[in-house]
Amino acid sequence: MTLTPTSLPATVGHADTAAVPAIATRELGKRYGRSWALRDCTLTLPAGRVAALVGPNGAGKTTLLHLLVGLLTPSAGEALVFGQNPATQAKSVLPRIGFVAQDHPLYKGFTVADMLMMGRRLNPHWDDAIASARLRKLAIPLDRRVGKLSGGQQAQVSLALALAKRPDLLILDEPVASLDPLARRDFLRTLSSAVEEQGVTVLLSSHIIADLEQVCDYLIILAESQERLSGAIPAIQGAHRLITGPRGDAATLAGIAAHATVIEEHQTLRQTTLLARLHDEMQPPNLPMPWQITEAPLEEIVLAYLGQPLPAESPSADEEMSAPTTYTTTTEDIR
Repeated sequence: MTLTPTSLPATVGHADTAAVPAIATRELGKRYGRSWALRDCTLTLPAGRVAALVGPNGAGKTTLLHLLVGLLTPSAGEALVFGQNPATQAKSVLPRIGFVAQDHPLYKGFTVADMLMMGRRLNPHWDDAIASARLRKLAIPLDRRVGKLSGGQQAQVSLALALAKRPDLLILDEPVASLDPLARRDFLRTLSSAVEEQGVTVLLSSHIIADLEQVCDYLIILAESQERLSGAIPAIQGAHRLITGPRGDAATLAGIAAHATVIEEHQTLRQTTLLARLHDEMQPPNLPMPWQITEAPLEEIVLAYLGQPLPAESPSADEEMSAPTTYTTTTEDIR
């Protein structure tokens, strides 16, 4: 593989930074012995967003979420939720957070009604009417034991419990990973409805880009503990293009470089395909035939950024620019 360095802004379309963000981390890290599960993670999520957290296995997503909800304490750096530290200010910040873990941890011997009763007793702002109404709408019997429910129903119960807290921030860790397509669709519809009704900020971790596009308006790409790209999804898609043309056209490639930063380049024996970020989306490169420029699907953008190796030296937390690397493959590189 051939790697060509290029500089690139780290964020796109951020909201007003004067407002207190829902989530802010600075050089956050968690270490187990000699191994870091998360290291030097700095990111921001503006309040009011429904954000997708995307990254490969081992990127530190679950560790990050557990730090945000106070299940883990940092080994380095800090995490703030609405300006408060969940590790040291748990009594004030945790009631504002709803959390749905990947394995939907519920007491399997409890009935659904028992779970609701436990929620009432443990949460000061509990709204029993919201939880009961959602479960009735989904035809989930309150007298049935949790262990007898399907995986999709257990996920819905977990979501109903989290929303009944009336949280300001809802964090979901791969909530649909084990669900079939129909259960996944129903879960996401319930989530979308709740967001509209309650106005909650959401951070949703998932590998399924198509699902995220249905409910999310904001994207955070995390790889090797580093934020690779973040911003409003329409702004991210508006700034990126897929460009295809004949291989070996150096003059056209030079013209493209004047108008865009190439994030990923792939070459076959006859064709060059670029995923590029425009310097100005109102002034895309003027390409000769047979070159073509089209809008880039969100999944292509995500995969391109995830495919980049980390820069040799990471920027400081207060720097506005990062320097990821263009990732170039050719048919000669693949054996």
